[in-house]
Amino acid sequence: MEFFKKTTSINFLGQRKLLWFISAMVVLVSLTSLAVRGLNFGIDFTGGLLVEMQYPQAVELEQVRDALTTGGFPEASVQYFGTARDVLVRLAPREGVSSATVSSEIMRALDHDGASLAQMKRVEYVGPQVGEELAQDGMLALLIALIGIALYVAMRFEYRLATGAIMATLHDVIATVGVFSLTGLEFNVTVLAGVLAIIGYSLNDTVVVYDRIRENFRLLRKGTPMEVANLSINQTLSRTIMTAGVTLLVVIAMLVWGGEMLFGFALALLVGIAVGTYSSIYVASATALAMGLQKEHLIPPKKEGAEIDDRP
Repeated sequence: MEFFKKTTSINFLGQRKLLWFISAMVVLVSLTSLAVRGLNFGIDFTGGLLVEMQYPQAVELEQVRDALTTGGFPEASVQYFGTARDVLVRLAPREGVSSATVSSEIMRALDHDGASLAQMKRVEYVGPQVGEELAQDGMLALLIALIGIALYVAMRFEYRLATGAIMATLHDVIATVGVFSLTGLEFNVTVLAGVLAIIGYSLNDTVVVYDRIRENFRLLRKGTPMEVANLSINQTLSRTIMTAGVTLLVVIAMLVWGGEMLFGFALALLVGIAVGTYSSIYVASATALAMGLQKEHLIPPKKEGAEIDDRP
């Protein structure tokens, strides 16, 4: 615990140009993947039918796919849902056919010698219009959150710091969504909720660093902007490690034991916390320095006739 009782002296910003370049490449790759591959939207956004089934023993997915193809569902998406006994079947919506009819046909397709091996656990149906509206509402919520954060940091910080905070937030969102695009993992409502949570977490980390930078610029008479920024990051490092570490323990627990429903949400948080902690240093602070942040930018001018304080 001695580490948390003293201020370190790590030169975080010494390689800021190289790491800033790496961050730019991460954003570029993510945007390229989003443009070329897009996102694998779940039925929350696309609409469709989801059927959860449980087998009495472990079953091979290829066996389930073959049975569905033979039964007239070649387009069905099949995946495990937690264990090798639990299987999820996803289907695009079929016009003029009820979800009850489709689910019954799926069970018949999986029927073996007149007795179904699988037990249907649940059936969910989302219409294409509802899915489209949900996607639009989700993107609108993300946009409003980003605009709100931009207004908040613009009012609270000098514009160079505000620009760095906005760049860091956008970096975290793009990088996290890019992971889902590159891996092809399903992007659903719970993942979107994770992305929205990341925005707040990342900004909070950046604000803590920025407040210390602003305070040190006003207190220290000597030192270059990079030295003051490095000192501030080192002074808040123990807080950053403790906050991120405790949060990651909870997120990892959700990722490992939370099941299929929480997997996307937990993964989004895991990526976002790691990227957000990094961006508070190498995107937010580095951007402010690159824009020429100086001591006089953060110290209000003295009023005419005010007494000058020459204390060290």
